Parts: sequence; C-alpha cells; structure tokens
Amino acid sequence: MTDFSVLDLVPVREGGSLTEAFEAATALARTAEKVGCKRFWVAEHHAMAGIAGGAASVVLAHIGNATSTIRIGSGGIMLPNHTPFQIAEQFGTLDALFPGRIDLGLGRAPGAGPELQRALRKDLHRAAEMFPQDVVELMALMKGETTIHPTPGLGAKPEFWMLGSSLFGARLAAELGLPYAFASHFAPDHLDMALELYRRDFQPSEQCEKPHVMAAMNLFVADTAEEAEYLATSQLQAFVALRTGTPGKLPPPVRGYRDQLPAQAQAMLAHIGQASAIGTPQEAAEAVKAFIARTGADEIIFGGSVFEPEARCRSLERAMEALTS
Repeated sequence: MTDFSVLDLVPVREGGSLTEAFEAATALARTAEKVGCKRFWVAEHHAMAGIAGGAASVVLAHIGNATSTIRIGSGGIMLPNHTPFQIAEQFGTLDALFPGRIDLGLGRAPGAGPELQRALRKDLHRAAEMFPQDVVELMALMKGETTIHPTPGLGAKPEFWMLGSSLFGARLAAELGLPYAFASHFAPDHLDMALELYRRDFQPSEQCEKPHVMAAMNLFVADTAEEAEYLATSQLQAFVALRTGTPGKLPPPVRGYRDQLPAQAQAMLAHIGQASAIGTPQEAAEAVKAFIARTGADEIIFGGSVFEPEARCRSLERAMEALTS
C-alpha cells in the first residue's frame, strides 16, 4: 500500500504576512493528519521573500505542537548550509520533544549566491563536496561514535532520508542504506534512472533493510479541471519567476495563465510539471496511480503552493478521499 504525505514550502503570498504563512502551514498540517497522511515535511530555503521555511527546525517545532500523530520532518535540510553538530542539536531537540515522529531529510544543493554564502559564513560549494562525510558525521554524532556528544542529539533517532534530483543522491542513499526521496515535482529529468540506480545498488542498513522510495508530485484538486488549473497558476507563476531570476511572494491565480505565456515558457512548465496531478478528484487520483505504476514508489509526497490556504486544504482532502476510497 502506498503512503501519502505533504511537502510545504510555507509560502508567503502577495499581500500576506509571515504570521499568516505559518498559520496556513499549521492548518495544512492538521488537515494532512486528519485525512491520514503519513508525513508533513518543510523545505529549507533562504533569503526568498515568498518562502518562510528557512528556519526549518523552528517551524517543525511549531507544527509538532499543533499536531499529535503525523510524522514531521525536513524535506529537506541543506546540510552544506550548516555543520553536522548544529543539525544534531536541532533534530535531537525535535526528537526529544516529539519522540518517534521526526524525519531528517538531507539535501546537498547549496542553492546560494555569493551574498548568501557571506551571510552564512560558508564556502557552500566546498561544503557541498563534503556532503557525504558530513552525513556520516551527523549520524555518528547521534549514535555517540564521536569524541564530542551533542546535547540534545546524543541518542536521538530521527528517521534519516536522502533527498535528491540527480544520480548523486541516489548513489549515496544506496551506499548508506537510507530511504530516498526524489524531487520529481520540479526536477523530473533523472527520475527513472535515479530510482533504477538506487534499487540496484542498495546496501541494507540498520534503519532500512530494503530500498524505499518516495517521489514528489504537484497536486491541485478542485470540482472541475478548469478550477484546479486556476489554483495551480499561482505556483506556475512562481516557477516562471524563479527561472527568470525574479522570484517574489506567491502571486494570486490567473485564469488562462499558460495561454498567455510565450511558447518557450509553456514548454518549460510542461516539462517541469510532468509529475503533477491537476484536475477533479478522480482525474487527480488517476494521475497519481499512473505515476505510482511508473515509479513503483512506496510513498508519494504532495507539493503545490496555492494562494488561498483553505483551497489547498480542500484540495488535499478531496485527493485523499479519492485515493483511499
């Protein structure tokens, strides 16, 4: 049986505030828990006016207090931005606050220009090269296999995940025996090859006896296909703005948005939207099931920023009803 989860960027919408963004994330997490989702993940992004999840561990503490059973975690922590010791402390704290509920998804991409590198006091490209060693060190810190012991952190047992959008993450996840989450919702190019490599080369570990795959999809569900497409246009605009170097806050939806774009932009959206379920509940459920059949994924995690928070909650409710009925 396939499990379903939610990925939230904690979007800040035009005309909205950070406080409202966190309130919306809380409402979405509660909805995810109510409809039977397994996990609620927050992604780390920095210096982006439209994304409020930069301090991911702090956001997760808030989400944890607002929920009771759903697993919460990072999708992911970009480890080159930090030291392993810092993340051991942060997620050791979360593990102590919410035992048995914490996931620690780790990514390599620094995703930062010179200004952010200076602000973080990091050579992020060099730090990215150290990513495999840092992952091993982080796990060792929690197991007590280092000379210094983080408190909190020592003895913590979050569920480690490797994130990726290329063959690098798949290879490392297989080598370390970790479950693997692929960012197919915005980077679908290497999906099939990465999953094949991961499953072929997987080495069993204490945490994971056999390969375990999560794949990400964009999800927008409404009463009609036209209304679902309308909901999706806020994220589509955000994608175009990001790819053209003008990111900002999440814009309101626009009817007929795709048709207004030049052919090159339409093709770009079609390409990065391959892993998407947009339509009525039944249409979305069929798209999700087809994607599961293609990938053999053990879990699907749904992303998709919507301008009206209530509409995203309703979208998730309708999708889950169709998928589980």
